Amino acid sequence: MKHDRFHGRHDTRGRCCDWAGCAEPGEFRAPGGRSGGFDGPGDYRWLCLDHVRAFNSGYDYFDGMSPEEIFEAQSSLHGWASEVRAFRPTAGIDGAPRWADFADPLEAISARARMRKPAERGDGRVVTPEERRALDVLGLPLDADRRALRERYAQLVHRYHPDRNGGDRSHETRLREVVEAYQLLKKARALA
Repeated sequence: MKHDRFHGRHDTRGRCCDWAGCAEPGEFRAPGGRSGGFDGPGDYRWLCLDHVRAFNSGYDYFDGMSPEEIFEAQSSLHGWASEVRAFRPTAGIDGAPRWADFADPLEAISARARMRKPAERGDGRVVTPEERRALDVLGLPLDADRRALRERYAQLVHRYHPDRNGGDRSHETRLREVVEAYQLLKKARALA
């Protein structure tokens, strides 16, 4: 393999430097007018060695950024704050299984798949995965009606609300889940 003296040099026979008035071969790539995005890598300008050096010396990555954006971009954790789908704890699937509830990991995976599929009640109404999870939070069966929903909600609020259980605030997260589930199911068509 033949190594070139300058890293980044491309063999571009017949391509001239894009710098105005330069007739040297354009062997080095520099960002062009259109930046990369969802539709491709963007445009490039092809420059000779002298002009790519001039371009690089005047290039400012932080041009147009606010001081907060510059600080964030300079952080060693820049880019790590957003989760890539494959590396999320749920791997892009709605709810992670509680592995301790299953003896066989394949049972946990199939239970997760069943939760993603819309279910049908005995009366033929379809229950969405979100409504199904809300029913599970409240501990209600798939065929629960509005009366059962109100009764179960009252029981759980009585159990978890700090004003009702002697000021114990350790169940606030669970109470919030119960309230969110009730709000979702209260509007659900499946429980009409």
